[in-house]
Amino acid sequence: MHRFYAQAADARPGDVVQLTPEESRHALRVLRMREGEACEVFAGQRRYEGCLLVQAEEATVRLERELPSTEAKLRVTLFQGLPKADKMEWIVQKATELGVDTVVPVAMSRSVVRLTENDGEKKRARWQKIAHEAGKQCGRSAEMTVAGAVSFQRMLSLLAQLDAAVVPWEMAQGFSLRQFASQHPLLNTLGVVIGPEGGISSEEMDAMLAVRGTCAVTLGPRILRTETAGLCAVSALMCLYGEME
Repeated sequence: MHRFYAQAADARPGDVVQLTPEESRHALRVLRMREGEACEVFAGQRRYEGCLLVQAEEATVRLERELPSTEAKLRVTLFQGLPKADKMEWIVQKATELGVDTVVPVAMSRSVVRLTENDGEKKRARWQKIAHEAGKQCGRSAEMTVAGAVSFQRMLSLLAQLDAAVVPWEMAQGFSLRQFASQHPLLNTLGVVIGPEGGISSEEMDAMLAVRGTCAVTLGPRILRTETAGLCAVSALMCLYGEME
């Protein structure tokens, strides 16, 4: 069943909702869908089964019934140290599939990539589009947010707003994600901080550990690449917090 995002902040079964212009074109011109075909619609962060309607070459959908939410109760923010090349595209796509709420690119001391304001917005728009498409593919009820790149100092202030945060670090030993979850069984928001290819400096680690609720954790004896570490940590945490059952 094809999936689409609707332009509706609030909706309920029986309503007729307008698809975004891009989604409408995709439904009618690319997929060549016809009046009355069944589809799945995301509207107001909820999922519905609906029936396609065509009005003046624009697609709308009549919502038939609400479907169970696919969103994780644990709202995870992935703070990703800016990586090289197209690694961020891969990270955004897979983070969407795993149920991450927000991805925040971070300029860290060992980041090779440096984005200008103009380039940064172009990249963010590209990453958001990837999140949009990945969300449709995996059936997310809500679209994952990709924030604009922030400084390390700005990230510290964002960490302070969360219930807790973990920082996988190769120097951390003896404190695993399982132990963290055992000590923090009731969380609504959680941050995961991943360094760039060059890793996290000791000064950055000290600054993060000074933020209330932030812990350094180990991901095991093997060194993981930056594009692997965050996805590994998020997968393990989603499992530990019952989001994969």
